[in-house]
Amino acid sequence: MWFKLRLKINNIGKFKNSKKYLKLINEASVYDVAIDSPTTHAINLSNKEDNNIFLKREDLQPIFSFKNRGAYNKISNLSQKQKSKGIIAASAGNHAQGVALACKKLNIPCKIIMPVTAPENKLNSVKRLGAKITQHGENLAEALVKAEKICKRNKYTFVHPFDDPYTIAGQGTVGKEILEDGIEYDAIFVPVGGGGLLAGISAWVKQHKKKIKIIGVEVDDSACLSEALKANKRVLLKKVGLFADGVAVSQVGKNNLDVIKECVDEVVTVNIDEVCAAVRDIFEDTRVLSEPSGAVALAGLKIYSKKMKNKNLLAISSGANVNFEKLGFIVERSELGENREKILSIKIPENPGSFLKLSKVLGRLSITEFNYRKSDNTDAFVLVGIRTASEDSYSKLKQKLKKLKYNFSDYTTNKISNDHLRHMVGGRGIAPNKSQSIERIFNGEFPERPGALLDFLKSFGSKWDISLFHYRNIGSAYGNILIGIEDPNKNKSLLLKHLEKCGTSFKEESNNKAYLDFLK
Repeated sequence: MWFKLRLKINNIGKFKNSKKYLKLINEASVYDVAIDSPTTHAINLSNKEDNNIFLKREDLQPIFSFKNRGAYNKISNLSQKQKSKGIIAASAGNHAQGVALACKKLNIPCKIIMPVTAPENKLNSVKRLGAKITQHGENLAEALVKAEKICKRNKYTFVHPFDDPYTIAGQGTVGKEILEDGIEYDAIFVPVGGGGLLAGISAWVKQHKKKIKIIGVEVDDSACLSEALKANKRVLLKKVGLFADGVAVSQVGKNNLDVIKECVDEVVTVNIDEVCAAVRDIFEDTRVLSEPSGAVALAGLKIYSKKMKNKNLLAISSGANVNFEKLGFIVERSELGENREKILSIKIPENPGSFLKLSKVLGRLSITEFNYRKSDNTDAFVLVGIRTASEDSYSKLKQKLKKLKYNFSDYTTNKISNDHLRHMVGGRGIAPNKSQSIERIFNGEFPERPGALLDFLKSFGSKWDISLFHYRNIGSAYGNILIGIEDPNKNKSLLLKHLEKCGTSFKEESNNKAYLDFLK
């Protein structure tokens, strides 16, 4: 398995925009609120990956994230006049905690604008630190707009979460500590949201030890840096995934991009399943539960390490402010991310003894789930989860199934199967109540806020009948939705246009094989 996206940066080594950060990082004021975080040798993971893997433990900071560094450095460098006006910031959580801690330490009043989807544990932490909170918008971008408006109206001093030289310099102290720990690293992997941490670390490391590779790692549903590099300019993403909320940024910072182009070797992307697997790896080596964004760098390192041996590789473990409600989803999807669980749809004849026959084929394999519901008197589909020891053992199973003439499909990466089918009890639908109607299936997301379902149903109205509905809360800012709609219209675009007006993003999945096999 290799990256969906891997971008090499050609401008590296020209330090026109990065040179100033050597002085800024060297003079950065962070240790009033931050620790010189330790580096942990991940022994279990090192043995598994045939490389020496290390974790820079920013999850051990007082706010369980590196964000206290940049926030404190920025605020401590403000003039007395700027401080006296009061501080305002926008954040989904970790930057908010950093700003609140800095203002508490410096006795400065502060106000934080946080999205309504911000995790409760981060909201409570900000409150405990004494900041005043206003919740607005469903994502960081909307919270930022609100914060900027309030800032202009009340003449507060705005502290940006990542696009500021002093913030970058504060985060850059991580890079300084890395070079001081005495280990000769071959590559350093850094998570990317707005790019502040990546810019700061790379500016220091690359100008002191050019041979060390600096690799930024993004989640594929919020890859604003990758899009900027491809377009050679900053790009505003229309939508970002919020499961890894700490890196859910729609546009990379300007100052950050200027540095990244000069000091970063590559940018790679990972998916949510790979992030969940990395959360598990961090726990197994440290007994610390990382938040998803805190494990992004390690997820990239793991895939990268498949191409090398006996190298010293470091990942930034950037945060441990995990939302407890996410843990079930993380555990479930970590098996897929590690490529240890396979999901198969197997067709069997609907007659006595079919289950027994199939179970003999599966033998002593570790079965994680077995889902079946009778639909007619001829054939049935069974959804089977299998924990495999290796790709070789899985290949042997598929060969065995083929030899015995079983009709089967691999659903391991099927989004409908993973997000919905595995959690649904029921079976096939009845025929639509109107002879000319067809059932159409759509996959989408709802924001995790009270009234979201009601708002959607009100806007959807009663012109079309809903034939299937499955919603699943994964502990993120958004929950996954599967909806079936009976459509009597020959013009298929009418329903699509109507859904667009409802304010929720949907993708049609009427031809998804998981739906066709088990639900249609």
